[in-house]
Amino acid sequence: MTNFRPLHDRVVVRRLNGEEKTAGGIIIPETAKEKPQEGEVVAVGPGARNEQGQVVALDVKAGDKVLFGKWSGTEVKVNGEELLIMKESDIMGIVG
Repeated sequence: MTNFRPLHDRVVVRRLNGEEKTAGGIIIPETAKEKPQEGEVVAVGPGARNEQGQVVALDVKAGDKVLFGKWSGTEVKVNGEELLIMKESDIMGIVG
């Protein structure tokens, strides 16, 4: 992903694959699956500016596994890969 660098407090996230079977072993068809709300941070912007004009670095970094809201982010395709671009505030937390 060398061709894209997020700006300000934006974060690029790759969705992690959701479960394809239920706990009872029923296979979920692709059309019925909910999009996962867990992903891996691919790239982060430098941070947002505070009221004094200083850049405040983000709390997440590339490689972090994160949880985000169901409708968070904008889906984009970069180099053929489907990714999400969202503000850091859309991320609920880091997993692990």
